[in-house]
Amino acid sequence: METMEHIILEEQKGDRIDKVLSGLDEEWSRTQVQQWIKDGHILVNGQMVKTNYKCSVNDQIEITIPEPEELDVIPEELNLEIYYEDKDVLVVNKPRGMVVHPAPGHMTGTLVNGLMAHCKDLSGINGVLRPGIVHRIDKDTTGLLMVAKNDMAHESLVNQLVEKTVTRKYKAIVHGVIPHDFGTIDAPLGRDTKDRQSMTVVDNGKHAVTHFQVLERFKDFTFVECQLETGRTHQIRVHMKYIGYPLAGDPKYGPKKTLDIDGQALHAGVLGFIHPRSGEYLEFEAPLPDDIERLLEQLRKSN
Repeated sequence: METMEHIILEEQKGDRIDKVLSGLDEEWSRTQVQQWIKDGHILVNGQMVKTNYKCSVNDQIEITIPEPEELDVIPEELNLEIYYEDKDVLVVNKPRGMVVHPAPGHMTGTLVNGLMAHCKDLSGINGVLRPGIVHRIDKDTTGLLMVAKNDMAHESLVNQLVEKTVTRKYKAIVHGVIPHDFGTIDAPLGRDTKDRQSMTVVDNGKHAVTHFQVLERFKDFTFVECQLETGRTHQIRVHMKYIGYPLAGDPKYGPKKTLDIDGQALHAGVLGFIHPRSGEYLEFEAPLPDDIERLLEQLRKSN
């Protein structure tokens, strides 16, 4: 079990304990934190409290994170599009609408369910709910993901992400016409205090850098390629909105009137990394999905 401590700050005074703690880590849901409080995994000044406890400045919170639950992930034949596979790593092209890993509420139909059916040897570093998963892309983002099949590979791939040596290029259709051909967005990201399920640019957020290049301009839209230097939650979606060019079809960060597409027009098209065992650099490219290709054809016709 992992233990961590948090001291309540002035701006957290009066907030409920479950709200404060669920904001500390994007992986912790409020429901999960409430369960930890009930189970005695969270102490305030050495004492157990109720989930509606209101925090005071300098309260000392001790959080004991329990081991991942041994939930059975059901293997499912999902006809995954595997781009590469050996005994250490696997690269898969994720379709639109597929969630990467199971969570309470949706335990089936995820990429992990499909991976469990496809191969039995996935790394266990992240606990049973996320075997092999090194990085994620959003449910309605399509494209390439790397998966670790053992702990050695998992550690290597995570280190490459931390060291920013993984190549990750995305293609997107955004609202508005970007006048310049290249740009870099360097703006820290964190949870939106008004909506915990959204990210936004905040002064004390995590370092986040996105580079972009214009590929094609249309009357009211631009087709761009974005390269991630860091990989924060919703990074491209929030960064492009921040500079005034939100993604087409984005239900969370984009305008209501948009192109006819079910979710954001964002595709993880290029993925490159150093193979954990051979040391060789591997790079893969997946073509645009049909729905984004169709939108581009429509935009070209209406130009």
